[in-house]
Amino acid sequence: MSVHGDHEPPPEAPATARVGVLLAVLVTAVTVTVINNSMVIVLLPDIQRDFAASAAAASWVVTGFSLAFAVGTPLYGRVSDVFGIRWVFCAGLAVFAAGSALAALSGGLPMLLVARVLQGIGGSAVPALASVTVARVLPPGRRGLAFGLIGTGVGVGQALGPVLGGLVAFLAGWPAPFLGAALLTVPILVLAARMLPGRDAAVHGGWRDLDLPGGVLLGAAAALALFGVTQGERAGFGSPAPWGSCLLAAAFAVGFTVRIRTARVPFAPPSLFRNRRFVTTAVVGFLTLFCYLGVVLLIPQLVGTVNGLDPARVGLVLMPGAVAVALLSALFGRLSDRIGTRLPVVGGLSVLLVTVVVLSTVAGGSAIVIGAVTFLLGLALAMITAPLINEVSAVVGERDAGVGLGIYQGAFFLGGGTGAAVIGAVLSARADTAAVGWNPWHDIGEATMYSDALLVIAAVVVPAIGVASGLSRRRVRSGAPAP
Repeated sequence: MSVHGDHEPPPEAPATARVGVLLAVLVTAVTVTVINNSMVIVLLPDIQRDFAASAAAASWVVTGFSLAFAVGTPLYGRVSDVFGIRWVFCAGLAVFAAGSALAALSGGLPMLLVARVLQGIGGSAVPALASVTVARVLPPGRRGLAFGLIGTGVGVGQALGPVLGGLVAFLAGWPAPFLGAALLTVPILVLAARMLPGRDAAVHGGWRDLDLPGGVLLGAAAALALFGVTQGERAGFGSPAPWGSCLLAAAFAVGFTVRIRTARVPFAPPSLFRNRRFVTTAVVGFLTLFCYLGVVLLIPQLVGTVNGLDPARVGLVLMPGAVAVALLSALFGRLSDRIGTRLPVVGGLSVLLVTVVVLSTVAGGSAIVIGAVTFLLGLALAMITAPLINEVSAVVGERDAGVGLGIYQGAFFLGGGTGAAVIGAVLSARADTAAVGWNPWHDIGEATMYSDALLVIAAVVVPAIGVASGLSRRRVRSGAPAP
C-alpha cells in the first residue's frame, strides 16, 4: 500500500535474463561512483602539494562533492517520478562523466572544485535511481536480493577505490584516476540508455507537476545543514557560521513543510512524513551512516598517525570491512524478503555497537587486529542497508517510489556527512583534553582521543537500536513467484 492509502497492483516480474543484465548495469554504475569518491582521500595529499593549497582549502574537494550529492539525491528521485528513470539516470551519468573529465584536466584548485561539484550533482543520480529502478521492475518480495547486490557494488567500490586510486596516481599522477572514471562511465551510459525502464504507468505529469520550489527548499535545507556541521568541525561550533547555517537549514525545512501542504502537486506527499514506518526507516538510515562513516574516517587517521602506516597499508586495514559488505549484502537483502526488516537491522546495529566498543578498546594496538575487526564493521553495514531500502520500497508504493527512495537516500547520505563532521569535531576537542580517557579498558595514551571518539559513536548506536525496534517484523509479500 502506498502512503496515499490506495492499493496498487505490484509490477509484473520481467524476464530473468533482462533483470540480470539490468542489475549488472546498476551495480557497475554504483561501483564506479563509489570508487570515484573513496579514491579521493588518497589523492588529497598530491592535490594539495601540486596546487600549493592549504589543508582547509583542499578539503573542499571532498566537501563540494558531498554538498552536491546531498542536494541531488532526493531531487533525482522526484524527477524520475515525473519523467521516468532512463533519461534522468543517463543525464546524471553524463554530468558525472563531464565532471570527471574536467577534474582530470583541472589546472588549478577552483577548476577542480567545480569539477567535483559536477561529479556530485551527476553521481547522486546513481544510488537514488538504482533503488528506484529495482522498486519499479521487481515486485515486493523479490527486491531484497537486488538491493543487496547494489550494496555489493558499494562494498566493491569502497575496497577498490583507495587501492586503484593510489596505484593509478602513483603510475600516472592524480588526474589519471578521474580520467579513468570518465572513460568507465561512457559504456555504462550506453548500456543504461538501452536497459533502464523509460516512462511507464507509474510516471505521471510534466514540468508543472515537479514542484521546483519544493525541491529547491528541500535541497537548500540539506545542503545548509551539512555545510553547518562541516564548518563546525573546521571553525568550531562556538563560531557563528555553523549555527547560522543550521538555522537557515531549519528555516528552509519549515518552508518545505509549508510548501508541500499548500502546493497543488507537492514535491512529496505530506502523508509520506506522517507514515511511521517511513520516518522510522529514514531515522535509522541517518543514524547508521552517521556511525559507520564516522568509524571509517577515524580508522585511517588512527592507524596512520599512531601506528605509522602509509596510505597503501591504511587501505589494507579497511579492506576486510569492504569485502564483508561486498560478500554479504545480497544475502541479507534476500533474507529481509523472508523475515522482515527488524531482525537483521537490530542485529546489524548490535554488531556495530560491539565493533565500535572493541575498536575503542584496541585503538593504538595492532593494526592487524584493527583490520580484522573492520570485517565486523562491514558485516554490520551489510545487515542493515539492503533491508532498510527494501522496507522503504514496500512502504512508499510504486507511485511515490522515486521521491520516497530519494528522500530516504538523501537522509542516509546526510547522516554520513554529519557523522564525519561531528566525530571530526569530537576528535579535535579531545586532542587537547584527553589526558584521561573515557574507556576504562583502554591504556594506550597516544590513541586516547580516537578511543574516546569511538565511544561517542557507540553512544549514538544505542538510540539507533531503540528506534530500529519499531521497524516491521512482517515478511514482504511477493506479487509474483520467487525465482
